[in-house]
Amino acid sequence: MSNGVEILGAPLPEAEVEAELGALARRYGRAGGRVIALLNQLGGQADGLLARLPEPVRRGLEAQTARALEVALAAASRSHESVAAEPAWMTRTLTTAMGAAGGFGGLPSALAELPVTTTVLLRAIQTIAKDHGFDTREAAVKYDCLTVFAVAGPLEKDDGADLAFLSTRLLLNGAAVSGLIARIAPRLSVVLGQKLAAQTVPVLGAAAGAATNYAYTSYYQEMAHVHFGLRRLAIKADLSEEDLLARFRKRLKRV
Repeated sequence: MSNGVEILGAPLPEAEVEAELGALARRYGRAGGRVIALLNQLGGQADGLLARLPEPVRRGLEAQTARALEVALAAASRSHESVAAEPAWMTRTLTTAMGAAGGFGGLPSALAELPVTTTVLLRAIQTIAKDHGFDTREAAVKYDCLTVFAVAGPLEKDDGADLAFLSTRLLLNGAAVSGLIARIAPRLSVVLGQKLAAQTVPVLGAAAGAATNYAYTSYYQEMAHVHFGLRRLAIKADLSEEDLLARFRKRLKRV
């Protein structure tokens, strides 16, 4: 047992390590997808989207995001104890519907929908962690799920530098979790701010909310597969995460 996952047998042969790295690199490369390209065309640059929000909302986004993450961590973990995990397509359908509902009522309903969507996204990330063999009841894995939100949002270009979060290790206590949320919230607040701005577009708010939620859900599901796929591969191949990440970044340049 290592990092909440049990791996039996000899380390993977080099050819299999390369094959898995290639598959994860391709998944990382396509994470944005066609929906993100469409959102970029409709909404313009990320900064342009954020400029649509009222100044008081922009100022409060980081604090709201931190609160949403705290609520999501508790609620998503509890839900796994009582409700069976749903397939990935069902999660995308659910968040799409919530995005449409949030956008239909403009900014007030979009703000109310924010913590609910964050909880569903975190539950989806936890489900993917389980799919890769990790025990989400363990504190290390539970907190690890939060770090998936640390990657650049789907409207941002990324050369793989954000993969540094994969090697983060924290002492597992309440202060560490608060510290992790404080580090994630500024970046995630930009992502969620873009989503909120798209949902406030007159007439198109519901459609934009549905599209952004679908896109963001797909994006973070893919990032979760990359995150926990690399975690598992490091264990299966008996490699340090630093060495594996260096090899993964090289593979990204060839995707």
